Amino acid sequence: MQFLKNWSYCLLVVTGLFIAVSACKNDSTPEPVLTIESISNTSAPVGTTMTITGTKFDATPANNVVKFGSVQATVVSASPTQLVVQVPAGAQNGPITVTVNGVTVSSTQAFSLSNRPVITVQGAITANTTWSASNVYKILGFVYVRNGATLTIEKGTIIKGAPKEEDPTALGKGGTLIVQPGGKLVAIGTADQPIVFTSGKAAGQRNYGDWGGIVLIGKAPINQPGATTFEGGIEGSTGTYNEPTDNSGTLQYVRIEFGGIALSNASNSEINGLTLYGVGSGTTIDHIQVSYSGDDSYEWFGGTVNAKYLVAFRGWDDDWDTDWGFTGKVQYAVSLRDPEYADQSGSNGFESDNFTGTGEPATGPNAGLPLTAPVFANVSNFVTSGTPSNATIKGSGGYQSGMHLRRNTSISIFNSVFVGYPEGLRLDGTVTGTQANINSGALDLKGIVLANVGTSSTTAVRGASAITNQQAQDYFNATARKNQLIASSDVATLLLNAASFNLTAPNFLPQTGSPLLTGAVWEGKGADSFFTKETFRGAFGTTNWTTGWTNWNPQNTDYDK
Repeated sequence: MQFLKNWSYCLLVVTGLFIAVSACKNDSTPEPVLTIESISNTSAPVGTTMTITGTKFDATPANNVVKFGSVQATVVSASPTQLVVQVPAGAQNGPITVTVNGVTVSSTQAFSLSNRPVITVQGAITANTTWSASNVYKILGFVYVRNGATLTIEKGTIIKGAPKEEDPTALGKGGTLIVQPGGKLVAIGTADQPIVFTSGKAAGQRNYGDWGGIVLIGKAPINQPGATTFEGGIEGSTGTYNEPTDNSGTLQYVRIEFGGIALSNASNSEINGLTLYGVGSGTTIDHIQVSYSGDDSYEWFGGTVNAKYLVAFRGWDDDWDTDWGFTGKVQYAVSLRDPEYADQSGSNGFESDNFTGTGEPATGPNAGLPLTAPVFANVSNFVTSGTPSNATIKGSGGYQSGMHLRRNTSISIFNSVFVGYPEGLRLDGTVTGTQANINSGALDLKGIVLANVGTSSTTAVRGASAITNQQAQDYFNATARKNQLIASSDVATLLLNAASFNLTAPNFLPQTGSPLLTGAVWEGKGADSFFTKETFRGAFGTTNWTTGWTNWNPQNTDYDK
């Protein structure tokens, strides 16, 4: 009995201690305090924006006092964890301070003012002008290089496109560089000092379509009548030029990032990453990377210009869009897509038209001539190593075709590889249009590899409009064409590089022994002397030509050092 009394007493004591401890325990999460965790750029010139991350900032920009030394900065935008600020004139080196509700904290990182001033550019360039790598240039609204003027850009120069909110004309036009007929852009970078056109926003804040992009307008033939308006609200209209060897300048080792702005919700109101209207073969274009374009990465509206070594990285809509009678030649081109982002129109690798509209041939004084008849060779397009999908995920629509060839196009594509599309090839048109071009050989596809496209041969290659699925498949699978359709279960036999789909550190070189390193076909239009007669199919053999000058992480690159 005494034992039970002692045991009961101990139990009461233990229970009391537990209640006391429980009453003292504080399970609530401490309120955050004002802190600066990091600053995006430790060195930047006056006028650029930078991002400060931390806690307990005020969501109203004006309620945050940010100072570079003793000089106060303008807070462009604010949230409880992030401030975007503009580097003020007279900014002092050292820690940055943030004051909210009388509490002040300092950054652990020291800021240093860059010696590169920001030069704003707007309106028109009417005389020969040089942009120096010792400055950063900011394009406000539409900037035109007029007839007779040459804009020369030194290697290593950084150019930023301002968002449409900063358009000095208040018309909502994102910063865009437009070279008009008779004007020239000479932008010659190098592998170690490329020229970079990028977003005017701070690292971490950049997005698709932050600004316009680059537009070249030349005097080579197009198949549209004169006075046809340009897309995206560009001033003027097409002429009736007929100068196939026209020269709009030189672009070499140039990156174009976060362009392709949508100027309204209307169709054809966008500007592409690189847009080429009637650009002639006297123009030099090679080693170009277009990244995060909000519309097509590249679009050719007529013209005769040739190009080599093109990169389309994480674009929104199509990679290689050809129309209006483009007849140039392109060799070595690679596209790497983010499979979660595509356009409502259905994003394609190639989209090729002879004209806009549904009739064939086009109406007008030229009856749709010249036909869109470019020749592409050694192209690689990578979407996903997983199951291809046409679903809308984070973009405005889904993926469609590796190649959508329609509207009387006479495009030819040789020795190219397409991986991870919901369908590989869609041949689309009328009996007297696209179908006639197929039958005559004007449209020529040879040495093509379609891998992991669709779920069956019917979805991998299909017809549309007057072309039946069977006609499209008979054409693609003809023995003489040496095309291949590789099922998802057999993709491993291609020995693709596993990093071909890596969005931050890709490597596109096929593995040793890959069947893609052989089997190239150089017949018909492929025999043209422009093309180096490689043995491999796709954009790469054993040399990685993207090394050194490309950037696979432009979102977080500090361009203000």
